[in-house]
Amino acid sequence: MGNSIYNPVSLEVGNILKDVQTGKIGLPDLQRPFVWRNEKVRQLLDSMLKGYPIGYIMLWESPMDYEEKKSPIGVNDKTYNAPKELVIDGQQRLTAMLSSMYGVPVKDKQFKERVIRIAFDPIARVFENADAATDRDPRFVASVSDVFIANREFKLSSFRRAFIKRLNENNAKKGEPELTDDQEDRIEQGLNDLLGLERYLIPTLEISPDADEEMVSDIFVRVNSQGQSLKQDDFIMTLLSVYEPEMRGRIERFCADSHVPADGTSYNHLVKVSATHIIRATVGLGFKRGRLRYAYQILRGKDLKTGETTPETRADNFKTFGDALNRVLDLNNWKSFLNALGEAGYVSSSQITSENALFFNYAFYLIGRYEFNMTPLDIKRLIRRWFYASNLTAFYIGSFESDFEKQLNEVSQLKTAEEFASYFDRSLAALMTDDYFSLTLPNALDANEATGPTWQGFVAAQVVLGYKALFSTAPISQLISDGASGTKKAVDKHHLFPDHFLEERGYLSNRSNRGNFTYADYSNNIYISDDAPSVYVTKYRSELGEEAYEEACLQHALPEGFEDMDYEEFLGKRRMLMAQLIKKGFERL
Repeated sequence: MGNSIYNPVSLEVGNILKDVQTGKIGLPDLQRPFVWRNEKVRQLLDSMLKGYPIGYIMLWESPMDYEEKKSPIGVNDKTYNAPKELVIDGQQRLTAMLSSMYGVPVKDKQFKERVIRIAFDPIARVFENADAATDRDPRFVASVSDVFIANREFKLSSFRRAFIKRLNENNAKKGEPELTDDQEDRIEQGLNDLLGLERYLIPTLEISPDADEEMVSDIFVRVNSQGQSLKQDDFIMTLLSVYEPEMRGRIERFCADSHVPADGTSYNHLVKVSATHIIRATVGLGFKRGRLRYAYQILRGKDLKTGETTPETRADNFKTFGDALNRVLDLNNWKSFLNALGEAGYVSSSQITSENALFFNYAFYLIGRYEFNMTPLDIKRLIRRWFYASNLTAFYIGSFESDFEKQLNEVSQLKTAEEFASYFDRSLAALMTDDYFSLTLPNALDANEATGPTWQGFVAAQVVLGYKALFSTAPISQLISDGASGTKKAVDKHHLFPDHFLEERGYLSNRSNRGNFTYADYSNNIYISDDAPSVYVTKYRSELGEEAYEEACLQHALPEGFEDMDYEEFLGKRRMLMAQLIKKGFERL
């Protein structure tokens, strides 16, 4: 067995929380939204009081070069300018303890501060989520933090007497006797047992300072915290908290705002932004690196060319990172980029099959805009074409980090805006060939269910070309946009050859082929129902007139006379027409 890089110890909760408050231990969760419900905090305290195990925590002892870190982690003044140890696993548990036991504020999902209040009945030794009912009930201490604060201020005896007095007054109002000596003793014991939570021993794994960020990130991602797997961006954000907490706060605010509709924010209809997205785009823009692991090295001050790690390099890296981050988080850049995707036909979150593709394109948008000084019009034209192609062909699926980094490396060798544009023109020419549209794409459309990049590419093409839903006057772009639906979807994926019709004719395995779908608005889909193609086509042909009917067939890649075709013949011809419609959409861009 290899040498262990950690040392198992048992530490008292009180000592750990004290080290967090003094800044010796860095606890980044004090700066980001606390996700636990109060009920889970209540259960944690109850388990500790009963002596049950609550898992372990993991600390990473800081190497010597951490002595020059810029700022402490947390919200209160610190004795230590920089943490000596970082909490790698157990952040939520420690944050829950610190807030509920000591009254330290945490941030909610809207980044507003709140204190976790857990009420305690010292006689019954029961915890409850604090609310108006427990506040009125004299059996409960309103918040366990009141007991710890009173003890710290040497006022525990007066706190206990006031609690007993309030309970006796309430008994008198109800005509009940005063507390007995045994009951008063039980109150004292209950309060002392509550304070004894500080002496609760929690297993702790101290990772050696000799472990580098690669090893620790691997440990971080592999461990399981309260049933919730940790991610790479969690570790990166932990390191970012050490060096630049202000940057971390800006990233988290941008991500949070992308989820909630509001003017002047990062909110959008395409993607809910995560820290990983922002870090990928920032490292790609600032350092021309596509692998997330480089972010760890950058934050540690590693020169990615020489491999040396120094405080000077760390300062340079953070300046580069900060400059790139400013552009990534700039709302004008972000909204302009999203508008380019809308022009490429991607107007709904359901169309985004690769969030990586979106943010890799964003990095290239910023590189073209700022490093090659392309005009807003030129860079939007380039990006909308590249996103359309890269999303359609699943270019960034599989070895996406390697592919992105290869592109970044090649782009870094270019000198002018013309070279930058030509690079992507060549990439597009290599992807969007005649063989792709005549062979590869029709075959890709021969798959079950109307999902995936090729189906969404077909929808994007219809949006680009301004096409309408089947036999409708409403543009597809309007019907698929987020917010267009009520209790029913505004648009449905309509089976051109209905299921019932196919079942009657023995087609059981190929009914949900992508070639059998198109978008129809809700009312038309209901109106068509399970009618045979020859039946509903006759009705609409008569109502619309020949010219409007032929236009609808053109806009939905329907072969002439499809309503009377054999199903398999129809699929073959329609997939070819769908591929040509997608090509037409690309050419329009």
